[in-house]
Amino acid sequence: MKTLIVYYSLEGNTAYAAERIAAELGAELLCLKPVKAYPTGKIRKYIWGGKSAVMSETPQLQPYEYDGGAYDRIVFGFPVWASTIAPPLRTFIRSQDLKGKRIAAFACQTAAGADKAFVKLKGELGLDALEAELTLLDPKTKPNPENEQKIRDFCAALKG
Repeated sequence: MKTLIVYYSLEGNTAYAAERIAAELGAELLCLKPVKAYPTGKIRKYIWGGKSAVMSETPQLQPYEYDGGAYDRIVFGFPVWASTIAPPLRTFIRSQDLKGKRIAAFACQTAAGADKAFVKLKGELGLDALEAELTLLDPKTKPNPENEQKIRDFCAALKG
């Protein structure tokens, strides 16, 4: 089964997890980058990113290559913003035909909100359930053996 990991990462946590998962699954990576980058400063990041997430914005993305027919499974990766998915994922989802794909997802969070974000992701996709879900607590900036085990378990569920 050919797998593509489609992700957005602001501060590197989601990129770290995406790379680890891709290595375990032998998957390809597609990093989404908005044309207008989100700020990374503590307060500005929360104000602009949170507003964009709450308002369900769909930012314009930098050009990327995606051949939907080449993949059986899509794994979405995102940071949790205001208990929802990061807006670049919403742009991708709304612009692609994902019917017939097996879909899994992982979320990186600092505190909480991933459960609600997964519900919103399933709503965007028109799905009742995902093949697998994974929640990580800042896997790059706060290394933890528990996160590493969760990544291995998530990949094992997808391989099984």
